[in-house]
Amino acid sequence: MNKQQIIDILNDNSKNQEIFALADKVRHENVGDSVHLRGLIEFSDICRCDCLYCGLRCSNKTADRYRINKDEIVSIARNAVSIGYKTIVLQSGEDLFYNTDTICEIIRKIKSMDVAVTLSIGEKTYDEYKAYKVVGADRYLLRIETTDVNLYKTMHPNVSFENRIKCLENLKSLGYEVGTGCLVGLPNQTVDSLADDILFFKALDADMVGIGPFIPHKQTPLKDSVSGSFDLALKVMALTRIKMPNINIPATTAMEVINPNGRIIALQSGANVVMPNVTPEIYRTKYEIYPGKNNICDELEQARLEIENKIKSIKRAVSQDYGNRRK
Repeated sequence: MNKQQIIDILNDNSKNQEIFALADKVRHENVGDSVHLRGLIEFSDICRCDCLYCGLRCSNKTADRYRINKDEIVSIARNAVSIGYKTIVLQSGEDLFYNTDTICEIIRKIKSMDVAVTLSIGEKTYDEYKAYKVVGADRYLLRIETTDVNLYKTMHPNVSFENRIKCLENLKSLGYEVGTGCLVGLPNQTVDSLADDILFFKALDADMVGIGPFIPHKQTPLKDSVSGSFDLALKVMALTRIKMPNINIPATTAMEVINPNGRIIALQSGANVVMPNVTPEIYRTKYEIYPGKNNICDELEQARLEIENKIKSIKRAVSQDYGNRRK
């Protein structure tokens, strides 16, 4: 698919089901029917950035801020590993409190549990990324959100689009499995730019791509904006699968917020990863990037059982491996 073909498909809703079915077929043929479960630990909701769409933005003075200390982070990870998670995802706002030594110590201890470690902690220097990799970090998630430079700069005050690209390139050069992705439905976003997003994922040769609908947060400048379309987000995800057959694609929580069956529908439209939240409730309820996120039940054993049963209901199985990209 070239750019114009992608635009035409995104604009035409008459064949959505065919696109979703094709993406599911491509997923089956290239990455199989196993679903990778990855335990997500949100260890700090403090962020130096001021992104217009995000409830963690530093200008949100109503947010209930927290940090989890390194020993508790490791303990949460150990609990998740004990019930079968093969990957631990460490995510936070861009919180400078956790220096390189601290992050590296956390990575070492979690790696000793014989699991993969994914980081999602924002823009860092090349040397910081290298240090994390040396001690065992396997993957890094850094979403571009939009490749429309003007829209990116509007949505991300006082940060550099060029540095975002440089960070992704640095991660690739260091040998990480690199994850990125976009929001669908940002104010003033065009179908043209969504097509560019898909082509960007391909050019980067991203190993994982997360796509979800924009959901306005009441404590942000976009509070009165319209939510992104579930079907459009699903179609961007499906086209990404068709364009990049062997990558990992999560069924994002945002899909489930917009549609009660969103994650299962996504798994039937090209996705092959789910990231249940294993953060203790006392913290998880405070990590509100967008509203409704914390209504998704992800309480350790109960969540694990529920998502496994949902996966079995669509004749899929939970993967027992680390979930690396099949190349």
